[in-house]
Amino acid sequence: MAPTANRHRCNVGKPQLVVIAGPTASGKTALGVELAGRCNAEIVSADSRQVYRYLDIGTAKPTSHERRAVRHHLLDVVEPEAGFDVARFRRLAQAAIDDMRRRGKRVVVVGGTGLYIRALTRGLCAGPPADAALRARLRQQEAEVGGDFLHRRLQQLDPPAAARLHPHDTLRLVRALEVVLLSGTPLSQWQARHGFREQPFDTLMIGLKPDRARLYERIGQRCREMVQGGLVEELRGLWQRGYSPDLPVLQTIGYAQMRRVLENRSGLEEALTDMAQHTRRLAKRQMTWFRAEPEMCWFEPGQVNRIWTMVARFFQI
Repeated sequence: MAPTANRHRCNVGKPQLVVIAGPTASGKTALGVELAGRCNAEIVSADSRQVYRYLDIGTAKPTSHERRAVRHHLLDVVEPEAGFDVARFRRLAQAAIDDMRRRGKRVVVVGGTGLYIRALTRGLCAGPPADAALRARLRQQEAEVGGDFLHRRLQQLDPPAAARLHPHDTLRLVRALEVVLLSGTPLSQWQARHGFREQPFDTLMIGLKPDRARLYERIGQRCREMVQGGLVEELRGLWQRGYSPDLPVLQTIGYAQMRRVLENRSGLEEALTDMAQHTRRLAKRQMTWFRAEPEMCWFEPGQVNRIWTMVARFFQI
């Protein structure tokens, strides 16, 4: 049974927000649009890939219909070659929330990037400042050695951090390596010391927990729908715009597999199988992350009315 909203009211008087989290393909976007439409809210996207312009199909951005129905923030924020990190997300999300509150809008945060959600709701573990030269060296080493070089190195230096990151998540792998190489202390230890005890908001955490077999079926279906919807053409279009195939964001799930198709290194069915497999692994890591959130209220994706009852009580509608 899902817990009641009363357990979340220790921060009464602070700005309120509802978070809808869960693994990829669990129905977060549709639920967020439904709930936001019912409670005069706007949505803050907490997705580390949807911030990039032109990456629409491969990142499963909300449809044009969903975006017309409810205003979304933090979509299409930066160009594909630009860097984007959790600190910038937090700044932009806070600015969007401040603007929404001034206009009398409620706030719903929707996404599967657990680090972004944690930073927004419980504070940010800063670590040492960025070092552009070190980052460049790490990326150069990855390009020269190939494979999962960065991930393998992080497994040696910070196994807990490596366990949470996809081998192709170059941005976060570089940051985790940067932290341990500059400070001598693994990122996982920085995070443990921080404790994430800040509470800037009165937050209701809603987690979607689909049946595993159904989720995996949905992942396979979504991957095929992405290809049928033009994922290969989207990637080709990015290349034609002048974006390098080696950009970190284009090494992520979906784009990496379709690159092999375009370069005649893989057949489409083989690429689809690999894409679905990597997406299932991502979903597993996301669930591991969100299960560690003590305030998460878990629901099956179809329990919209039960979720709405909790949200309405939380917002006192």
